[in-house]
Amino acid sequence: MSIKKQYLKSKPVCKVSFKVSIEEANGAKKIQILGDFNNWNEKAAPMKALKSGDFTQTINLDVGKEYQFRYLMDGENWANDVAADEKIANDFNEHNDVVSIIQ
Repeated sequence: MSIKKQYLKSKPVCKVSFKVSIEEANGAKKIQILGDFNNWNEKAAPMKALKSGDFTQTINLDVGKEYQFRYLMDGENWANDVAADEKIANDFNEHNDVVSIIQ
């Protein structure tokens, strides 16, 4: 898994690209990124499946904030991103990932 950040000079926004490799997808047919930025909405659009079998999605996030998130695979299994900036315990005795957009 990987996270790439591109800060825009024209406005206080960062384009954050999330990627899950075919190996990390572990056979999943659909992966969604759920988090603070989409109110953990399980109806959120899934990541784009690439021809390589990898999944990707780019989200515009406001600068100056931190966002908790996790991946939901096939609507059943939660996964974390090893490239996250931080991990925070959640109410389910697991951990949420954090992506920091604080410069």
